Amino acid sequence: MNYNWQLPNWPKFIFNDSVLDLLCVDFALETGELKGLVDSLSGAIQQETILQFMIAEAIKTSEIEGEFYSRQDVMSSIKKNLGITDAISQIRDKNAQGVGKLMVQVRNSYAEKLTESTIKDWHATLMEFSKHISVGEYRSGSEPMQIVSGSFGKEIIHFEAPSSNDVPAEMKKFINWYNDFEIKPTDIKNALIKTSISHLYFESIHPFEDGNGRIGRAIAEKCLSESLNRPVLMSISSIIEQNKKGYYESLKQAQRTLKITDWILYFSTLILESQKSAKQTVLFTLSKTKFMDKFKSQMNERQAKAVLKMFENGVSGFEGGMTAIKYVSITKTSRATATRDLQDLTEKSILIPKGGGRSVSYDLNLGY
Repeated sequence: MNYNWQLPNWPKFIFNDSVLDLLCVDFALETGELKGLVDSLSGAIQQETILQFMIAEAIKTSEIEGEFYSRQDVMSSIKKNLGITDAISQIRDKNAQGVGKLMVQVRNSYAEKLTESTIKDWHATLMEFSKHISVGEYRSGSEPMQIVSGSFGKEIIHFEAPSSNDVPAEMKKFINWYNDFEIKPTDIKNALIKTSISHLYFESIHPFEDGNGRIGRAIAEKCLSESLNRPVLMSISSIIEQNKKGYYESLKQAQRTLKITDWILYFSTLILESQKSAKQTVLFTLSKTKFMDKFKSQMNERQAKAVLKMFENGVSGFEGGMTAIKYVSITKTSRATATRDLQDLTEKSILIPKGGGRSVSYDLNLGY
């Protein structure tokens, strides 16, 4: 079986761009509405909203690769790198520090020309605390780079990348292709096409020993932002993570041919879905701000801390609701005080109880 990079016309991709006609209309509406929403926010809420997207992308792009970081660690890293706080001492997992820093670098450099140095710098940032790999350097060695699943002895090879010796030349071609593909900010169709191909193209070269998926998704975000001439608000990894199997299957099929109409439609649909999801996140951030403005004066310091903790998980909500045990853990107070505080929040219609007795839990009353 031949892979895309082994085909005679590599990397001349073939596709029918008319499959994006309807999707472009939807994308224009969604991205326009989202931009309008964000522009209407105050500076502080805008910063909070951007932070939420970067946290979501950092966590989900890692989860796709089977790495799970605490939200608190990722948030501390991003805040530190944005200059919001000196929070680096609070980060327990050093790898969360790397992915948080990467998110800030990608966002801040969206308008800069993409170079091999940029990509290597991103890799060095992401993998800074990884042992046993060459950080910020392309892979080397004679072993083939294969994407494999299955148990030992029954492995299934999904893809084999170009040899390590060919990587430098392939990456030069990739960078030249990327920078030669110029787009006007109003050309949504070509922005989606370039973003879809840039991710597929990079993943097919697979230039690093590890971290290729995360760097490839960072390239997609940079490409879309650069093409539209503004940093986009979205977490494409959050959408991919909802159906990882579908993502890997689509990628596998696209890496066996140069005819990539299906891939472009698939990846552009992911981008559209991430814009729709982004709108929900912005609306959630707005509702959080209105909620705190309305109720903050009615809460003591412990109660405000617990309620803000409930908001931290974003649109997905506070799993399992607030309980007295969780309240004790968050506020470092006694069980009796926690019960009184929660009862008080219920009486003020800030929280809504569900269940009863020892199994009672509380949700935020967002429909106040």
